[in-house]
Amino acid sequence: MRRGMMAAVAAAILVSVLGLTACSSSSGGSSGNGKSLGQSADAIQKRGVLKAGVKIDVPKFGYKDPGTGKIDGFEVDLVRAVAKKILGDPNKIELTGVTAKTRAALLDNGELDLVAATFTITEDRKKSLNFTDSYFTDGIAIMVKKSSGLTGLKDLDKKKIGVAKSATTKARLQEKADPLGVKPEFLEFDSYPEIKAALDAGRVDAFSVDGAILYGYLDDSTQILPDRYSQEEYGIATAKPKTDLAKVVNDTLAEMKSSGELDQLKQKWGLK
Repeated sequence: MRRGMMAAVAAAILVSVLGLTACSSSSGGSSGNGKSLGQSADAIQKRGVLKAGVKIDVPKFGYKDPGTGKIDGFEVDLVRAVAKKILGDPNKIELTGVTAKTRAALLDNGELDLVAATFTITEDRKKSLNFTDSYFTDGIAIMVKKSSGLTGLKDLDKKKIGVAKSATTKARLQEKADPLGVKPEFLEFDSYPEIKAALDAGRVDAFSVDGAILYGYLDDSTQILPDRYSQEEYGIATAKPKTDLAKVVNDTLAEMKSSGELDQLKQKWGLK
């Protein structure tokens, strides 16, 4: 009995640490071996469920309602569209909450079939992952307290900027800061709510990430500065060897673009 209880506790801790959040699958279920069946269209059909990584802390893109536990958003709808294409049912999905730090690793180890999680397409990332064509364009922005008097990157010399671990934000901002002679101090956090809390508490002077993400954390005490410091193209990522799945996902997005469905989803979620 004691050994069983210890195993149950260990399993619960593991789920908590990884931020795994499963949504119900109406039928089919999992084979219980994501590593052997994952990451190919045929294997997903055999398994009967699409395993996808999404954000759970980005309002409008992927957000877990703390009251209901439901995950919803623009990128979740994209996952549903892929599930409909492969399995004929948009509800045959299993969602896992990912961060900038965990999303590539969960693809690499076979726990996920795809990731739709504000994942910026870069040449470096394309060396190890397949990416679809872009489905959303954004730019890195900066949020500050209204009372701070800060107006742009030029004001952030020796100031603390909160960014997400493993995101492109730090490198992009430093590229823009160097010509200005600005040397900010970057503090890295595991999640966006942690960065916002640090801004509210005065532990950082600014919160920087893509503008669309920042809008989900805007309140009466903060403002998003007007400048954008990059162009970020979001794509759905799949593991590198499985080009068949990458094609199916990209074809799904292409059909959504041509039919106007993609624009309709952006309007649904209030995205520009």
